[in-house]
Amino acid sequence: MTQVKNVIKDNYNMMLLNDYLKKTVKDAGFSNVDISKTPTGTRITLFVTRPGIVIGRKGVGIRELTEVLEKQFELKNPQISVEEVKKPELSPSVMCNRMAAHIERGTAFRRATFWTLQQIMESGAMGVQITISGKLRGDRSAFEKHTQGILPRAGEHAKNIVDEDIAHVQTPMGLIGIRIRIAHKDKMVSEFKLNKLKEKIIQKEQSDETIKIETDAVKTDAVKTETEQIQIDSEKIKKIETMEEEEAELK
Repeated sequence: MTQVKNVIKDNYNMMLLNDYLKKTVKDAGFSNVDISKTPTGTRITLFVTRPGIVIGRKGVGIRELTEVLEKQFELKNPQISVEEVKKPELSPSVMCNRMAAHIERGTAFRRATFWTLQQIMESGAMGVQITISGKLRGDRSAFEKHTQGILPRAGEHAKNIVDEDIAHVQTPMGLIGIRIRIAHKDKMVSEFKLNKLKEKIIQKEQSDETIKIETDAVKTDAVKTETEQIQIDSEKIKKIETMEEEEAELK
């Protein structure tokens, strides 16, 4: 029972840490965090769009963040490393924060939604779905859902290739929630690719068989015409021979 409690406590602390980093490293374009425990301490890798903001001048930002994580979250010897996100438009967390920032500055929610959809699809996503809900146009809460491309919604295939995140933004009308789901092409399941390859092989085999059948049919037709011509020629020769024999008898 003690082990179960420790696991629950660790998971709860990781959830609080993730929420804290989302708020603290928001301006740096926070995407996600990877936390792993080692015998020497806790290794934390931050994936952001602008690493310089997190590191700070002469590493001041990293040192301050390390002290907070060590005191507030009781992490043993935290070692923080920062990595830049190569394609921020394919990160649901980054795009949620960007869309929330646009709405917070007064941009119409539909304009922000369609702009985000376009940015994600142009970056090479297989599909995207944006759901926005809350006080959108009046006192009553409402929601809108916009989808583009191919986006699996259920099953093991959806778990493997779809990432999602949620963000909230406070507006004069009230609180608005944003949920973005992105399907990645590079996370395609290998079995799915294998099935596609099998289909291509089967189609090629079928086309090869039809070509072979057609060539065989042409060959047989050619043989038939040749044999028929030989028969006609032999009949002509026989007629000529009989005519010569009759002429010889008459003489």
